[in-house]
Amino acid sequence: MAEDITSLLRNWRDGDDSARDRLVAVLYPELRALADRQLRGERANHTLQPTALVNEAYLRLSGLERMDWQDRGHFVRMAARVMREILVDHARRRQAAKRDGGQRVTLTGLDVAADTGTVDALALDDALARLEKIDPDKARVVEMRYFGGLTIEETAQAMGSSPATVKRQWQSARAWLFDALDSGT
Repeated sequence: MAEDITSLLRNWRDGDDSARDRLVAVLYPELRALADRQLRGERANHTLQPTALVNEAYLRLSGLERMDWQDRGHFVRMAARVMREILVDHARRRQAAKRDGGQRVTLTGLDVAADTGTVDALALDDALARLEKIDPDKARVVEMRYFGGLTIEETAQAMGSSPATVKRQWQSARAWLFDALDSGT
């Protein structure tokens, strides 16, 4: 199946729109599961539903002209990033409309004993952007694990790294993010 996905990605890259549509059909259940996991961490009355998140992600991904898709892992990384962008854009629009301090999300996906419950989605995005400048690999691990819902093993495969390395990066990134969010810097 992985080879079929890689072939579809290459065909899409080469301009075959039907390959894009077949790829999304094959990966839709996985994209839907990513959206479900991501939205579980959002506030209970979130107006964005998993299907809408997947559809918006599909529209944004399909608009990427001639993306040099490498493999399934590359596609999943991009889908996780696009979902993050959609959720942050949604939070910004909501904040602008209500001026209520932003959308709150739980950090349950970060799975830390000191989990304080909720954090501003925009603050999390800002902290993750700062982490990306310091250590891009750790930021990608967070993106895939938290926003993409991938396991340590899936993340390692997508990054071409070992599970032990990803686990260390994940632990370090979580600690850094909690410190950054706690201190507000």
